[in-house]
Amino acid sequence: QVQVVESGGGLVQTGGSLRLSCAASGSIFNINSMGWYRQAPGKEREFVARVTNTGNTRYADSVKGRFTISRDNAKNTVWLQMNSLLPEDTAVYYCRVLITNVYWGQGTQVTVSS
Repeated sequence: QVQVVESGGGLVQTGGSLRLSCAASGSIFNINSMGWYRQAPGKEREFVARVTNTGNTRYADSVKGRFTISRDNAKNTVWLQMNSLLPEDTAVYYCRVLITNVYWGQGTQVTVSS
């Protein structure tokens, strides 16, 4: 059994910053990749960023240059530093952990006011 817990969401003004955290625990032997997705009201869940166990990163075009993903393999933890936030970044952010299967966290709300 694998547990995935996110934290760090909140309310911020346009141009502000937030840092999301995600920790995986349980029966974990080797995490392939950890990443973030988001879902805005009325929209489908979309990819934001991910980092592999070798440190390879990938970002959605909409967040490149503003968001930075980082990871501590020893702690099975991933962070998403979000800078220059925009109202369109408002969404529930979900952590995704790929081991043999995919595991999701419960989500954390990020709201950016204009």
